[in-house]
Amino acid sequence: MQPGYLGGDKHLTTAPFYIPVQEKILEVETKMREVATDHHPDLGAAINHLLASGGKRVRPAVALLTGSMLGADPEKTVSLAASIELLHTATLVHDDLIDGAFLRRGIPTLNARWTPGATVLTGDFIFACAAKLAAQTESVELMYKFADTLATIVNGEITQMFSRDAVYSYEEYLNRIYAKTGSLFVLATTAPSILSPMRDSTYESAEQFGYGIGMAFQIIDDVLDFTGQPSSVGKPVANDLRQGLVTLPVIYYLEDNPDDPNLVRMLNQESLSENRLGQLVSAIQTSGAIERSIEQASEFSNQALDALGTLPFTPEHEALEDLSRYIVNRHR
Repeated sequence: MQPGYLGGDKHLTTAPFYIPVQEKILEVETKMREVATDHHPDLGAAINHLLASGGKRVRPAVALLTGSMLGADPEKTVSLAASIELLHTATLVHDDLIDGAFLRRGIPTLNARWTPGATVLTGDFIFACAAKLAAQTESVELMYKFADTLATIVNGEITQMFSRDAVYSYEEYLNRIYAKTGSLFVLATTAPSILSPMRDSTYESAEQFGYGIGMAFQIIDDVLDFTGQPSSVGKPVANDLRQGLVTLPVIYYLEDNPDDPNLVRMLNQESLSENRLGQLVSAIQTSGAIERSIEQASEFSNQALDALGTLPFTPEHEALEDLSRYIVNRHR
C-alpha cells in the first residue's frame, strides 16, 4: 500500500500525518458504506457518490490519531471516526441545497440530480447513519457530545440565515466558523478522550487542541476562497463573497477600507457587476487582509500545538503536530 493512501483516487495524499492511521481510515471508509446497506438502493448509491466525490478525511484522521494517542478502544474509535465523517457529509448535503450549489469540488452535488425533497431526506438519512455509528461506541457521554455538536451546527446555520442586522465583526465571525467547522474538530478530539482511560486528565487539552485546529482550518479555507485555483478548490474565486458571506479577509479589508463603494454595495446586498466584483476581489487580495488572515490561522494552530504538548508523546502525537502545520500551510 502506498504511504498516505486513503482509498479511492480522490483520497490519495502524501501528507505524512495519515501514515499511522491509513489502515484504519480504510476501515472507516468500509463502515461508512456498510451502514447504508439494507435500505433503498438509491440511498446507498447517493452515499457512495458523496463519499467518492472528494475530501481528504482530515476529521477521521484527527479522531483516529487522537484515540490512538490516548489509548482509546480501536474498534470504537473507528466507528466514531466514521460517524464524524458522515455527520460532516450530511451537513454538506444540506448546505449545498440551501446555497443552491450544483458543484462541490468540481463534481455535481446531490441536489443537482435530485429534487429538494429527496436531497433533504438523504441528508436526514445520513445524519441517522452517523448517529447509529456513534452509538456503536456504547458511550452515553459521547452520544450527548455528538448530539450537542449537531445542534451547534444547525443553530449556526439558522443564525446565519435569519440574521437581519448583520454585524461584521471578528467575534461574530469566530462564533460562525466555530459552529460551522470548529465544533466538528472539537468532537473529533474530545470524543476519543471520552473513550480513553485517561479521560479526566486529557479532555480539556484535547478540546483546546480541536478548537485551535478547527478554527485554523476554516480560516485557511476562507483564504483559499480568494487565493485558490478554481480547478483545485472546485468553485469560482471569491465564491463566498459572491454569496454575500463575509469572511475574515473581508472583515480585515473592511476595517481599513470602510468606504470602498463596491464593498458598501455588497454589504447592502446590492448586486455588483462582474467587473466591480473583480475590482473588489483584487483590492482584498492586495490589501494585506489575506496575510493577516493567515497570521490569525497560525495563531490558532500554535494554540493547538501548546495544548497538544500536554498530551502523551507518541508517534500519533507527532502526526497531530504535522497535521496542525499542514492545516495552515494548505494556502501555499
